[in-house]
Amino acid sequence: MKILILSGSKNRAGKTASAIEAIRRGAARAGGEVETIFLTELNLEKCRQCNKDGWGICRTEHRCIIEDDFASISDNIKTSDAAVFATPVYFGDLSESMRGFLDRLRRTRFMFGPPPGPGMPPRQNITTPAVGLCYAGGSGNGTVSCAFNLERILQTCGFDIVDMIPVRRQNLEMKIPHFERVGEWLTTKPVSGPPPGAPPGAPPPAK
Repeated sequence: MKILILSGSKNRAGKTASAIEAIRRGAARAGGEVETIFLTELNLEKCRQCNKDGWGICRTEHRCIIEDDFASISDNIKTSDAAVFATPVYFGDLSESMRGFLDRLRRTRFMFGPPPGPGMPPRQNITTPAVGLCYAGGSGNGTVSCAFNLERILQTCGFDIVDMIPVRRQNLEMKIPHFERVGEWLTTKPVSGPPPGAPPGAPPPAK
């Protein structure tokens, strides 16, 4: 069971890192293989909006034309059984490194919108379970708006969102045991379940 943790924080000894480490401990205790990637340490450009319509081969081939570390991270996600996206909160939103990475990821994996046109590949059926974690220092404000934005982006990317966790400086220590349990839980590859009113045995909703 492989779990990939992506961090939008630059501080390996910071509060977001503390939450990540708790998830890692829990997953490892349950027998999971965990890899953590700090996005700020990699070579990642921002989206170029290549063509006049703002798109590029991301729309037609589900990949990015920029030659940097994006492709290797994207491939790593595809081979993982579950993913965690952890970001510190800035201005009630994602960190710039997490936002920049996800801006490109959703263009290669977008699941919504009209059916693909002639000559375009079919949409990818991606249901990797994912957890989002948004940590706010200072006043602790902005976690909910950040979590809302992160959830929408991950849904557009086709992840099965199984948990979205807002956490602030004031309650971080209290939530550390919970993060460990989340790590353990992820090793079971949880699913969000069918929508309300669906017949028994129905698959999870496509996202």
